[in-house]
Amino acid sequence: MDSTDIKELIQSLVIAAILAFFIITFVAQSFVVDGRSMEPTLHDGERLFVNKFIYRFHPPERGDIIVFSPRGDSDKKYIKRVIGLPGDTIEIREGKTFINGEPIKEEYINEFMNGNFGSYKVPENSVFVMGDNRNHSADSRYPSIVGYVEYDSIAGKAFWVYWPINKMRVIDSYEYNINEISSVQ
Repeated sequence: MDSTDIKELIQSLVIAAILAFFIITFVAQSFVVDGRSMEPTLHDGERLFVNKFIYRFHPPERGDIIVFSPRGDSDKKYIKRVIGLPGDTIEIREGKTFINGEPIKEEYINEFMNGNFGSYKVPENSVFVMGDNRNHSADSRYPSIVGYVEYDSIAGKAFWVYWPINKMRVIDSYEYNINEISSVQ
């Protein structure tokens, strides 16, 4: 290797490092699912990418799966599904989730949800989140652990599981149909 080759190699490494820093800081970041609170949608040990810039263009929507820091603790990251938006009233009773008094269909849940919770009124610039494995999830139902998730605490929206390779897939947000929830004005 002559000095020109070494110089080109160093330039390539510097450019790659700058691009990696830019992508991780502003575009997408890897996240490892830890625990079973999102089963059956996501499983312990799966690795996924989080879109970090999407919420610069619009706020989170119901059904989005987000990664966030609970109660502003930037050392921890949780992954949950957005259930309630600012102004919504959330109640959980008899195994069903109600938004603004209307029950919603949640086809991503495998078992009967235990307990009655709420009512919760979601504040401005915040969302109410729950794990898909409701009986094994620390989420917005528990204010001392998670509570409402402020927009500023959201790292991004999960969009693609890349590991293990045989389970690689795009993560679809569950879209609530207009007939599945009605908003009380």
